[in-house]
Amino acid sequence: METKSALSALAALAQESRLAIFRLLVATGPEGLAASKIAEELGIPSSSLSFHLKELNYAELIEARQEGRFIIYSANFSAMNDLIGFLTESCCGGKSCMPSTQKRSRKSTS
Repeated sequence: METKSALSALAALAQESRLAIFRLLVATGPEGLAASKIAEELGIPSSSLSFHLKELNYAELIEARQEGRFIIYSANFSAMNDLIGFLTESCCGGKSCMPSTQKRSRKSTS
């Protein structure tokens, strides 16, 4: 991932509603959600939601697909993983380490 793309993604996520939308879509998985369901789940007015979805789409963090008369939004997991890789590229001076997200999930399973 190039620095410009990382900055675009981070800027898109640096807003409370967009971060909540992205986290919801990550939790939902590849099947995604219709805009109406996202609005319902997060309590975001549809006029605001369309703006936030446009910003996340512009940053390539989400993808949209037509299903019948609905547009289904899903997280772009490839872009998410590229961003995480960009942020952790030189983590721990090149030594093997475990990101805090893995530590947290392991604790919850024990």
